[in-house]
Amino acid sequence: MREKELRVALVCSGGISLAVTMHGVTKEIWHATRASRAWRAGEAVPAGVAGVYAAMLDTIGQSRALALRFVPDIVSGASAGGINAVFLAQALITGQSLDGLTTLWLKCADSDVLIAPEARPWGRLAKIWAWPVVWLALRAPDAGLDDPRLSRATRAEVRAKVSRLIRARWFRPPFSGLGFSRLLADALTAMEVRDEDTTDGALLPPGHPLDLVVTVTDLAGHRTALVLNSPPLVEETEHRLTIGFHVTTDTGAKLAPLAELVLAARATASFPGAFPPLNVREIDALAQERGWPWPGRDLFLKRIMPERWREGSMHDAALIDGAVLNNRPFAEAMTALRDRPARREVDRRFVFIEPNPALPIPIAPTQVRPKPPGFFATIFAALSTIPREQPIRDNLDTITHQSRERERLRALVETLRPDIEAQVARLFGHTLWFESPSRARLTAWRARAQQAAEAAAGFAYHAYARVKFDAIIADLAITICSAAPDAGPANRIAQVLTAHLAQNGRDRMITDRGRATPESIAFFRTHDIGYRIRRLKLLARRLTEGWAEEEPGARSGREAARTIVYQAQALYQSRETARGLGPGFADSAQVVLADPGAVLSAIAARRDLATIDVEVDAMMVDALHVLDRTLRRRFLHAYLGFVWYDTAMLPLSHSSIGAGGGEGNGLGEFDPIKVDRISPEDARSIRSGGTAACLKGVGFYNFGAFFSRAYRENDYLWGRLHGAERVIDIIASSVEPALDQAVIARFKRDAFLAILEEEEPRLISDPTLVPGIRAEVEQAFAIEA
Repeated sequence: MREKELRVALVCSGGISLAVTMHGVTKEIWHATRASRAWRAGEAVPAGVAGVYAAMLDTIGQSRALALRFVPDIVSGASAGGINAVFLAQALITGQSLDGLTTLWLKCADSDVLIAPEARPWGRLAKIWAWPVVWLALRAPDAGLDDPRLSRATRAEVRAKVSRLIRARWFRPPFSGLGFSRLLADALTAMEVRDEDTTDGALLPPGHPLDLVVTVTDLAGHRTALVLNSPPLVEETEHRLTIGFHVTTDTGAKLAPLAELVLAARATASFPGAFPPLNVREIDALAQERGWPWPGRDLFLKRIMPERWREGSMHDAALIDGAVLNNRPFAEAMTALRDRPARREVDRRFVFIEPNPALPIPIAPTQVRPKPPGFFATIFAALSTIPREQPIRDNLDTITHQSRERERLRALVETLRPDIEAQVARLFGHTLWFESPSRARLTAWRARAQQAAEAAAGFAYHAYARVKFDAIIADLAITICSAAPDAGPANRIAQVLTAHLAQNGRDRMITDRGRATPESIAFFRTHDIGYRIRRLKLLARRLTEGWAEEEPGARSGREAARTIVYQAQALYQSRETARGLGPGFADSAQVVLADPGAVLSAIAARRDLATIDVEVDAMMVDALHVLDRTLRRRFLHAYLGFVWYDTAMLPLSHSSIGAGGGEGNGLGEFDPIKVDRISPEDARSIRSGGTAACLKGVGFYNFGAFFSRAYRENDYLWGRLHGAERVIDIIASSVEPALDQAVIARFKRDAFLAILEEEEPRLISDPTLVPGIRAEVEQAFAIEA
């Protein structure tokens, strides 16, 4: 079968009590990943909804000859979404079940549980003067208590808990910070208890990276340096923080110590006014209370708050909800794309969870327009509503622009292909044994093609060489900065590297005769890892496309050759980032400002691209041997002709979407990135009406689910159902030719019924919930049939 990975970068936005709904969605992503691993490995098919996902993948494999693997390898979140991101990442890397978090949300995400003991009202007569406020809150338009589907007991529960919260401690957060940390610690510990859903080992492919990023707000802010022209350096206050974790799915890999995961989840969800800001001392006390070892504490704190660490104010930091400044961390997820290996064809998706999207209010032509907002409404919106609900248009526009540029580059490749293949044919057309070269011959042919392309480019080679040089410097600076952030910002490091190379004559690309200088050739051979990766990605793309000349039975050879190409690509990608340069590189990188030459030499020695080049050429010879003879010439035309493609396209791609070899950057990634949303507004197979018709937690400004377990059970179940529908849609959209709609509908129905069967014993507050939705499922799909 042809192999393909559907890679998902998941973005979990804030939503207060709608965290329960988001947990239901992330649980479906976990089930789909678990099913994908089991199906791909030939393991026993999991029961329940995971079995439905496995059956769908098997159908795709049988009907489309496509081995598709579902791989969520980047998870980012803010606020309540940040908590779900932390737990999903932990479950993906360990294979642990998410049922521990389910218990936390259903049982403990309750206002009565979260209120600090000292903040509770002592009785019904406490703050008797606040009863009018309670009365107004219960009759607010978004309270939802007029829903006829609510039982009398649920209405009474909501009224009582709203009253207790409003009459709790004022002018200080009513919820306990340490109590919240303890609940998070309990849920993480509960995940370690094996159950029937627990899987041995990570759910992602072996050796694949997983990135977790949550946003946090530093309330007081920390100093950060800005490089200007005049004055050359100024200091500003920065409030945004990101807490990131990176791990590779090797045997026994761990995401992070539990204390660090609790810190990340507690900090990102410290909703202002409800919870006190997080201080590091709180996590220190929790770790001591639980007896958790935390050997890397200082390194972790230095990494996430380097400025505060340098100025000695680490323990003074007050960390609050990450959604205050960054409710939808798309940019943080996009940053993680640079460190992604490509061992097979990739369909990259950005998927964001939006339980309650802010829909525009339509105004009819004859309708009287509302009055301008008043004084207090304007202030409230500026301080709360607008910053938290601002659309993610800027991030999506960036992704859309990059995707369009990649589509344009792919079209340009098709336009250039006939001429470039003709150039290679003229250069090697009379070469003996062209279709069966040795490794040494292939290496020599690459050098010959390079010289021919350089001569044919003429003056255009000047621009190409300069763009390559600048791109390499930028990538080296990023690599050094990520290994040694204390050395300075990446743009400052790039300036130092450029000045050092200029002093040694390495910045002069072209001789007076218009040929590449020996110094530039040596520099490119030593440091241009992006060129190697781009070449192999183009070759993999060429092997992915159908060739009219392919004879029957030759497909298996083409798939085997493509596998070899991806393996070769991984050799370079493993050395591309600071992590790939091995332990000890961080110490070497620290001296970049004082001795940039030493750092460049260290990178060159650790990458050793010349040795990899020889190994890759040998792998290309192996790939030729498994190809049908009629396809070998086309393979060689693409491999040897890449220098012509790169000369023509790199300046264009660098100016429009950046340079570099990492996934999502420059010419190296030809596939557009697609964006998908998971929301009740997009999942209407069971019940139309979107969020308002399904979720109870939207009441009381999204605090509603904190006041009733029945609300939480309802929202959690709908989160799973909506998540299942959208996961099936996303998987189906990665398949060509498209699956029949009747087949997709059958999998949705099976998934819905499996979820309802799984959850019926757990959801005890409303005995009519599961039977009622089951009847809706049967009716909806009976109508479709």
